[in-house]
Amino acid sequence: MTDRQHERALAFQALHRRDGLFVIPNPWDAGSAKILATLGFEALATTSAGLAFSLGRPDGEGLISREETLVNARAIVEATPLPVAADLENGFSDDPQGCAETLLQAAAAGLVGGSIEDASGRADAPIYPIELAVERIRASVAAVRSLPFPFTLCARAENFLHGREDQADTLRRLEAYADAGADVLYAPGLTSREQIDAVVRAVAPKPVNVLMGLSACPLTLDELADLGVRRVSVGSCLARAAFGGFLRAARELRERGSFAFVAEAAPFAELNALFKPGT
Repeated sequence: MTDRQHERALAFQALHRRDGLFVIPNPWDAGSAKILATLGFEALATTSAGLAFSLGRPDGEGLISREETLVNARAIVEATPLPVAADLENGFSDDPQGCAETLLQAAAAGLVGGSIEDASGRADAPIYPIELAVERIRASVAAVRSLPFPFTLCARAENFLHGREDQADTLRRLEAYADAGADVLYAPGLTSREQIDAVVRAVAPKPVNVLMGLSACPLTLDELADLGVRRVSVGSCLARAAFGGFLRAARELRERGSFAFVAEAAPFAELNALFKPGT
């Protein structure tokens, strides 16, 4: 641990404790992290899907290793002075102690926060039984509490991302993860005001992260703040927006032989100046 990491950890902790919400966007590499930092965001979180796409692989199929995830996270940490949390998927282990080891390695990579989800990665049983899921969070909590700085642990209930729209079970899991010591609670895939309100109330006063951009949820940041949401992330959305622009440009070039896409490209001089050392 360095003094810089300790300062980032305290700053990240303070963001969760202050009034109102903050947005924690999701870069997929050092360049996107630097851009987000220049725009005034206060913290960053990695994206497993964004990393997978940048490596030419699909997300959610266990094709990204723990080592690759942490190498990417370290590059993002080193790109800006902002606190960085990581999407650590299921801890790259079914075993509670495996989750704990992943968190210790995450801290060694310079991260000051990270999430552990209860999705197993197996099609036949996509969500861990609640007893095992709670043990995984309990072991994760013990690991981060052993660190010499306040590492912010986020526990994720993945039902809604895996076709199990069981709100009662989701609330039961989040409450259990909160009781096990998780600092932040997160149920990606919520789409309505009523669902989000129920989660916030169930785990209060602990902060809730809400994922926006995966569905047509019409809520604004102000409306989410009114519901008591403390943190908003966008997952793979920024990466997909970037790849969407690339696809449109490449298809125009290949299919029409024209170059209108250049008008929408970021100016070379602006990007070059942004990425110069010391900026």
